[in-house]
Amino acid sequence: MTKSDIVNKVAEATGLTKVETEAVLEGLISTIINGMSSGERIDIRGFGSFIVKKKEARSARNPATNEVIFLEERYVPYFKISKLLKEKVNKSLTNK
Repeated sequence: MTKSDIVNKVAEATGLTKVETEAVLEGLISTIINGMSSGERIDIRGFGSFIVKKKEARSARNPATNEVIFLEERYVPYFKISKLLKEKVNKSLTNK
């Protein structure tokens, strides 16, 4: 499912226009990105949590050249799925 598919489905379900729905979706995505960029945790009950994880600096090996490289400390966006969403997806897919 693409972003435009989501916009179409939400517009049909809510009665909003596609333009309004896309503006709301863009606002949601922008808010999540801005929150994570400032280190905030975003929780959406029944869906999941958007968090930022810190990865420590370490050395790694390039598998193609076998060269050792150094990876600096970095922060990685992470999504943790809620238990409710896991159960619903599992139930839906096992009943097919």
